[in-house]
Amino acid sequence: MNARKNCVLVWAALLVIGAPLAARAQNWPSYGGDKASAKYSPLSQIAAASFARLKPSWTWRSPENDIVKANPDLKTWAWESTPLVVDGILYTSTSLSQVAAVNAATGKTLWIYDPESWRAGTPPNQGFVHRGVAYWARGNDRRILYGTGDGYLVALDAWTGKQVPGFGNKGRIDLTEGLGRPADRKLYAVTSPPVICRDVIVVGSSILDFPFQRGMPRGDLRGFDVRTGKQLWIFHSVPTEGEVGVDTWDKESWKTAGATNVWTAMSADESLGYIYAPFSTPDNDYFGADRPGAGLFGESLVALAARTGRRIWHFQTVHHGLWDYDLPAAPNLVDIQLDGKLVKGVAQVSKQGFCYVFDRATGAPLWPIEERPVAKSDVPGEAAWPTQPIPTRPPPFDRQGFTEADVIDFTPELRKEALAILAKYHHGPLFTPPTLDKPTIMLPGHAGGASWAGAAFDPATGTLYVPSMTMPFAVRMSRPPVPHTAYYGSFGYVESVRGLPLWKPPYARITAIDLTTGSHRWMTPVGDLDRTNPALAGVDRMPLGRPARVHVLATKTLLFAAQEGTTQRARAASADYAMVAEFEVRDPKLLAFDKATGALIGELALPRNASGAPMTYAVGGKQFLVVATGGSNLPAELLAFRLP
Repeated sequence: MNARKNCVLVWAALLVIGAPLAARAQNWPSYGGDKASAKYSPLSQIAAASFARLKPSWTWRSPENDIVKANPDLKTWAWESTPLVVDGILYTSTSLSQVAAVNAATGKTLWIYDPESWRAGTPPNQGFVHRGVAYWARGNDRRILYGTGDGYLVALDAWTGKQVPGFGNKGRIDLTEGLGRPADRKLYAVTSPPVICRDVIVVGSSILDFPFQRGMPRGDLRGFDVRTGKQLWIFHSVPTEGEVGVDTWDKESWKTAGATNVWTAMSADESLGYIYAPFSTPDNDYFGADRPGAGLFGESLVALAARTGRRIWHFQTVHHGLWDYDLPAAPNLVDIQLDGKLVKGVAQVSKQGFCYVFDRATGAPLWPIEERPVAKSDVPGEAAWPTQPIPTRPPPFDRQGFTEADVIDFTPELRKEALAILAKYHHGPLFTPPTLDKPTIMLPGHAGGASWAGAAFDPATGTLYVPSMTMPFAVRMSRPPVPHTAYYGSFGYVESVRGLPLWKPPYARITAIDLTTGSHRWMTPVGDLDRTNPALAGVDRMPLGRPARVHVLATKTLLFAAQEGTTQRARAASADYAMVAEFEVRDPKLLAFDKATGALIGELALPRNASGAPMTYAVGGKQFLVVATGGSNLPAELLAFRLP
């Protein structure tokens, strides 16, 4: 039986259940649930009273497992995909840039598409990692669109999994062509799903921030016609001569600066026709003497007209970035009541622990954002920007900066040892720049604060649920192995104290932010450190949190969360990896919280760490919860749960 007939039979089977298809299969049609990236579903069957009765429904094994087994030199990352579900069909990508269609009720594979991009070698930056696909339909024309690890944009027939022949070159487009400068395929990839608005596909890229060569690939954003694949526009992430923002690149550094890309997901407002793009740091992450000036559009949220690529507004969250504080997640488009008026807003969470909130039509901040002085740099040639933008509301959702007040104090002895370790590092408030004399602690580190997991928004209460990880990194400046920059920063973990983090808990948390007031509703730790550590003897049993990435999903009834943990990606005999082993999630769970209070409702054991954001949908009158698990050296599998 061919794939198209297989898909048709699945839809037909759903129809005969006895109700219209639209009423029987509630969808999850975009990576974040919808184009607003709400990560919210109105489904309510799984509630506080029924959560404990959830049972495994089906398991789907990623085809990447067999390829990696047959090719042991391939080293994948965690499997970070969040699937889509449309009319009873689940669509997912794998770490190796494959795509599959799966019966969402049974977990049976309908088709698999493998571009074999993995044969081109390990993609740049994060290697073999992929987060998902996009879906588009007009009548009977249904398409899956996504970018690959070797830099192609692919259009697939959603019925069959075959490349769409009228799109680009027989179903795909080479994204390394048509940029502002030549792009080496080994330095250019796509890891996150594109966004589609008004029949335009907008696709970003993953580019390493380290300057392997002078003139790294540019992270220009582009729009393509969803039917033909024709490139409609290009937005220069590093402005060129005569463009807005070029004057923020002193000494004509715009001619050689690279990266400044959108590696994460984006959001879209179909009614306005705008897309919202969170841009990353220019190369090189921790040293900016080769790119003097504020450096638009680095670390900026930019609103663009989807049809033309015209810039509508922008806001730069970090000037002349020296901390790898690229915007990590799709912004949440939020409709909220503010001072008695309905406001169409956009909330952008950040690695540095801020939530920036704007009017999404104009870019005006909903609460004042102040430019405040920050520390200078003592690295030769570096000119750190003298101020950085600080939101007055909402308050930070994670610990910022590292001082003696942040050192653990479980016991006087532990604190004394911790202070002795702290003396090995340069440290200070948020936006303390790297220095040469010793490693500099950056808290939050480049892994967050917030991460690509993003936040979830409940439209009924105006609450934004922000997961974050309190994990600092120590950045050491040194001479690079390349001749075209004077310094570069390498990062490592901060030394632990008897197997405990140097800093105070909680180490991972969820913060509920009331966007109608700009205040916090509650904060709750997620996970707990290993209580077998003798250093924690007698310490309060309140959960301390575990420093691991948290993924959230909000529904009408509950807030769900899953911790990523580690997939043992490396087991080098080093202090860094020893610390990772101490902190890894050993008892992975899917958690359910009360949305109003943050109280833990229940826990569902998982066979391995969650590695992607959970999602939910309904088929045949049953609500399903699905989460990606594993990857790397662990089995990569989708796990589906439902009530019996």
